[in-house]
Amino acid sequence: MFTQRFTSRMHASAHRLTRTLLSVLAFTALLLPGISVASDEVNLRVNLATPVMEAERSHKAFIKISLEGFKQESDQERIPANIAIVLDKSGSMQGDKIRQAREAAIMAIRRLNAQDIVSVVSYDSRVQVVVPATRVSDKQQIFSAIRNIPANGNTALFAGVSKGAQELRKFLDQNKVNRVILLSDGLANVGPSTPHELGQLGLSLAKEGMSVTTIGLGLGYNEDLMTQLAGYSDGNHAFVENAADLARIFQYEFGDVLSVVAQGVEIKIHCKNGVKPLRLLGREAEINGNRISTRLNQIYSEQEKFVILEVEVPAQTNDSELELVQVDVNYANLYSKRQHQLNNSISARFSTSEQAVKDAVDVETYESAAEQVYNEESRKAVELRDRGEIDAARSVLERSADYLSNLGQSLASPKLLEQQAEALLDAQELEDEREWNKKRKELKERQYKRSNQQSY
Repeated sequence: MFTQRFTSRMHASAHRLTRTLLSVLAFTALLLPGISVASDEVNLRVNLATPVMEAERSHKAFIKISLEGFKQESDQERIPANIAIVLDKSGSMQGDKIRQAREAAIMAIRRLNAQDIVSVVSYDSRVQVVVPATRVSDKQQIFSAIRNIPANGNTALFAGVSKGAQELRKFLDQNKVNRVILLSDGLANVGPSTPHELGQLGLSLAKEGMSVTTIGLGLGYNEDLMTQLAGYSDGNHAFVENAADLARIFQYEFGDVLSVVAQGVEIKIHCKNGVKPLRLLGREAEINGNRISTRLNQIYSEQEKFVILEVEVPAQTNDSELELVQVDVNYANLYSKRQHQLNNSISARFSTSEQAVKDAVDVETYESAAEQVYNEESRKAVELRDRGEIDAARSVLERSADYLSNLGQSLASPKLLEQQAEALLDAQELEDEREWNKKRKELKERQYKRSNQQSY
């Protein structure tokens, strides 16, 4: 009897304690909105490629700041999309190209539902709104309008994107995914047409909460223009040589659009204790003294986006520890419909033991850093090749291959050794004038995807 009464009292006490703890957690969450007990939170990680450094001398070091979107649960209603599809219908799109483009757009729109908004804009010398921004309820009417798009005229690309953005503004909502998807197979030859002008258009749209994905079809488009437009707005970019591949690319793109979980991401990095920022790899950034700021337009479910910061670390004594950076992130969580804040920091330790330094190396972080360094060198090679300095371009890629080889062997990294082979192949393919147009588009696409960690 005594045992039963004692057990009952224990169960009652445990029950009261559980209720008290739950109440405290709920009350804390209300008082401190930056603290969330839910799992719908972007994950911020800060990693150092060389967590232990040799004491008594200065170092250059790589810091990886990564953000990973939380998982969209199967029972969660996804975030609504507001999409403008902008299709080039200039004369060069006649025949199979325009037919494949129309069918790819239709196939992708089938994935949308009545909570989503879609508009379709076509352009040649002039711009036409084929489907004004509307809820995706009567799909057959939308499909019929798309199938009637002809192909003729020149390429008013700037005006086409601007009109697509205008359609987005009709339902612009920071709790929607607002995306222009541009398809073009030719050079912009009506209106503003330089990469800088299109890049500035992308930047202005990003400030409104829109992103632009650019799809270059065939070998006649300007890849600098298309990557600038996508890059400044944090959209995707794809080079599609054959029109038959458009359906696959549209499906990938809509997969990304329908998996966005966070938008308006601001990253601020504060270098501390005499640590000097040298460069940020992977994104455009503003460096002001010991502070760095950059932004992303969106984060996707279970996808990692990151930047690499290279810093100079002052010499430290043996067995000491030094905080290198403080990272603060602010973003709009599309599920909670609130601004969320994250922060993290990273420190390094210092040792006179070579073995301790070697054993502590973070291989994955070093691989990410090396890939971005190589990406920057690949860009330099393209610039040199554009100026006709083929030998200099080849030399840049061969030095990159040596860097990747040495580091790949040191880290026992198959990934870096694969990229070494890639760099050597790129170096060999610089001279062929007939193939350079295609090769350049491939390089620009690869560089873009690596910088932005694009999923497809």
